[in-house]
Amino acid sequence: MFRLTQFMRELREPAPLATKRLPSGPVLIWNLIRRCNLTCKHCYSISADKDFPGELSTQEVCGVMDDLKACGVPVLILSGGEPLLRPDIYEIAARAKQMGFYVGLSSNGTLIDEASIGRIAAVGFDYIGVSLDGIKDTHDRFRRMVGAYDRSLNAIRLCRDAGIKIGVRFTLTQHNQHDLPALLELMEREAIDKFYLSHLNYAGRGNVNRRHDAVFETTRRVMDLLFDTCWSYVERGLDKEFVTGNNDADGVYLLFWARRRFPALEAHLRAKLAQWGGNSSGVNVANIDNLGNVHPDTFWWHYSIGNVRARPFSEIWRDTSDPLMAGLKASPRKIKGRCGECRYFDICGGNTRVRAQQLTGDAWQEDPACYLSDEEIGIATDRERLKVTPFTRQRRAS
Repeated sequence: MFRLTQFMRELREPAPLATKRLPSGPVLIWNLIRRCNLTCKHCYSISADKDFPGELSTQEVCGVMDDLKACGVPVLILSGGEPLLRPDIYEIAARAKQMGFYVGLSSNGTLIDEASIGRIAAVGFDYIGVSLDGIKDTHDRFRRMVGAYDRSLNAIRLCRDAGIKIGVRFTLTQHNQHDLPALLELMEREAIDKFYLSHLNYAGRGNVNRRHDAVFETTRRVMDLLFDTCWSYVERGLDKEFVTGNNDADGVYLLFWARRRFPALEAHLRAKLAQWGGNSSGVNVANIDNLGNVHPDTFWWHYSIGNVRARPFSEIWRDTSDPLMAGLKASPRKIKGRCGECRYFDICGGNTRVRAQQLTGDAWQEDPACYLSDEEIGIATDRERLKVTPFTRQRRAS
């Protein structure tokens, strides 16, 4: 995750570069249930409104939670499917809070209503993220449910009014990018705390629909708007949080944005961005799915590094005998192609490995969704190299 607001504040009030503090453990996104009342076009878990056999029991979840606490996991993001469809969700979340975890809930919002908001508020969630794919018609089309937008917006308002930190998650594609300005206006009008823009990642139904990934010029235009919007809040001293995910080239693009506006601060910002270091799947981000399989992040569901029923998460996560985990935990990672040659590799860390794996079969190839040009990242353009785009399979330059 790229914490845009944090770096924008460095441009307004630069702070000395401090020693990097390593987290005690990874942020864990936990898909407690696969069932969902929606069938969204970009769902990475390919959920459906039916029960999926073999999911972890309440007792098993609690046992895993004990191990997570012991090995230093600081944050649990409870997800699905739709996590509110799990009958024991309130029990699990309340226990996690009592154990001292930062507890987030990732929901589509359609089940948060006047009847449930009291129980949700009583848990004391630190944060609730609700997905919006656009304004009304766009959102309902992506979510494949008429009325989904109205129900999700009502959920956002209920959470806000109950004093819960609330955020909007927006997955960018070519078919909903036109609604971003209206969503940013909604954020201000509805006093929403956080905006998370997720670039489309190639997993689940998102992999099936990858031909609809936003083309690079669209991505750049969207990021310019997001940067300008975030900066306006920072300049006004308003407490809004903007983050992006699933394309660590955003950090490099922010450096370019700052170079044009604050050239005297470029070196300072670059040092801060390099300390962040980009993609941390398999290092500071982890995932457990509904069956107990452990993954480097939520988009690696097709690749399991172990199961918590067979081995504790703490053992699985430290084990680098798995070649993917060994590669992800390597510092620096050994990335091929234009990513490996990029002069800004120290900022993004080679970006998202699952996209490379999905399109080429090689997790260490260049990320096909980097929207920066060869000239911008300082690599040669007149030589043979692997050509990969979000719209074509692997081929060799002739």
